[in-house]
Amino acid sequence: MTDIPEETGTRIGRRTVLMATGVTAATLAVGAAVVSESPTAEAAPDLAPAAAAAVCTLTKEMTEGPYYLDGQYVRADVTEGKAGAPLKLALTVVDDDTCAPLSNALVEIWHCDALGEYSGFVGNNGHSEADDGTFLRGGVLTDSSGLAGITTIYPGWYRGRCVHIHVKVHTGVTLTSDGSFTGGQELHTGQLFFSETVTTAMAKISPYSTNKVTRTTLTQDSIYDGGGAASGLLTLTALGSSASSGYAGTLTLGVEQ
Repeated sequence: MTDIPEETGTRIGRRTVLMATGVTAATLAVGAAVVSESPTAEAAPDLAPAAAAAVCTLTKEMTEGPYYLDGQYVRADVTEGKAGAPLKLALTVVDDDTCAPLSNALVEIWHCDALGEYSGFVGNNGHSEADDGTFLRGGVLTDSSGLAGITTIYPGWYRGRCVHIHVKVHTGVTLTSDGSFTGGQELHTGQLFFSETVTTAMAKISPYSTNKVTRTTLTQDSIYDGGGAASGLLTLTALGSSASSGYAGTLTLGVEQ
């Protein structure tokens, strides 16, 4: 099957900032991400927003790519039973000028499964599996602290791209009776990235180990620009003592209203 390339560059659009949570201001200033390598299962990550201590760093938006589908569900768990290590995302949305939390903003994500297949486009990475057009897609409204918590799985990879998750932030949406949303204003389109150390470990366990497509690393990727948290690199905290236990991923996204 012919491969469909996803992104070939970045889009410079509305002014946005992304700030890592759970790190010091000094670390944020250089855009570094923090990875907790050996916590215990009992050491649950603190997912509370930390916008007040963050350093605002302007960055360009990332390309949407060809795999976005309109009208996805508003839901906190997008896994739909897909196999993979758990990933608990805690994404905080703030105003880029004031760093004040932005409540009732819809944070929407979409990404491929462990074998590199997107719902609605299954087969593009060479695997045959059921395709309902909705797995690993959806979003939630932020709470009064600007926090959106989404449960998914650690993404896999496909030819030409490093491991990543796409993200959009919308305001003023209307929730529909079928569990989706409509209308509103799109404030941000970006991507979330992962530590190579963690991804290398993840690639050794099932079902990721069955994905035989050559993996593109962060440094090889055509979209990730090496800017760390300012470019969407998540802060990852292990949920257990092994890669299969999964990770919590945190980041603060600052958007221009």
